[in-house]
Amino acid sequence: MEEILKVENLRKTFKLSRKQQKLERTNSSIKVAVDNLSFTAYRGEIFGLLGPNGAGKTTTLRMLATLIRPDSGNAYIDGASIITDEEKVRGKIGFLTSELKLEDFFTPEYLFNFFSELYGVEKGVRDSRKRELFAKFGIDRFAEVKLANLSTGMKQKVSLVISIVHDPDFIIFDEPTNGLDVLTAKVVTDFLLELKAAGKTIILSTHIFGLVEKLCDRVGVIIDGKLVALDTLENITKEKNLEETFFDLYKNTVGEEQ
Repeated sequence: MEEILKVENLRKTFKLSRKQQKLERTNSSIKVAVDNLSFTAYRGEIFGLLGPNGAGKTTTLRMLATLIRPDSGNAYIDGASIITDEEKVRGKIGFLTSELKLEDFFTPEYLFNFFSELYGVEKGVRDSRKRELFAKFGIDRFAEVKLANLSTGMKQKVSLVISIVHDPDFIIFDEPTNGLDVLTAKVVTDFLLELKAAGKTIILSTHIFGLVEKLCDRVGVIIDGKLVALDTLENITKEKNLEETFFDLYKNTVGEEQ
C-alpha cells in the first residue's frame, strides 16, 4: 500500500480563560487539545478518526488542512509538509467542515465558479464537473437560489461539492453527516464510497459508530487528544461491536487519568 499521509507527533495546546477553566473544571490555563498524535493513511482508503466531542478530532484535521499550526510535530500529505509547504498542501486537498460558513447572499452557481477560479480550474473542466456534481446532489434545480433560501441539507451538499471543485486526491471531511436528515446523509455516504472507488484517500472525523462501520477501512480512536487505538475495524473490535469497544477504551483511558 502506498502511504499518502504521515502524521508525526502532532501536538496542539490552547490557552484557557478563567471562564473556560471553570467550564473545563480545571485550574490549568493550558488545554492540550492534541497530544503527540501519530498515524499514517494509505492511498485509496477511508481512514476514520472516532471520538467524542472535544476529543481533538477537529483540531487534528484543521492542522492537516494548514488552518492552524501545531505546537510541535509535523505531517506530510503526498510528501508535502503542513508546516513548510502549506500552499502545496492546500492545492492537494479538499476540506469540508461544519465550521465552513458560506455567505448566504451567493448562489451555488456563483460559489462553484468562484472557488474553481481560485484553484485554477479550466473553464471547460469546471463546467463539466459542475454539471456532474450538481446533478448528482440535486443542486442543479437550486443553482441560482441564494444560500439563505436553501435547506440545511442542501447547504451541506453545496459545501461538499465546493470542497472538491479541483478534484483532489486527498479529502478531509470533518463530521460530514452532522445535522443531516437520513436521506441527505445517505447521499453523502454513498458519494464517499464512490470517491474511494475512484482511488481517492479520505480522512474523516466522526462520533457516529455506524458511519465508521459502513465506510472506514481503518480507524483511530482518539480520546482527550490521544490516540488510544489504531487498526482495522475487525482487529479493534474482535468479538465485540464498535460501540462496546469504544466505551471500553473510553473507560480505561479516562479511568487511568483520574
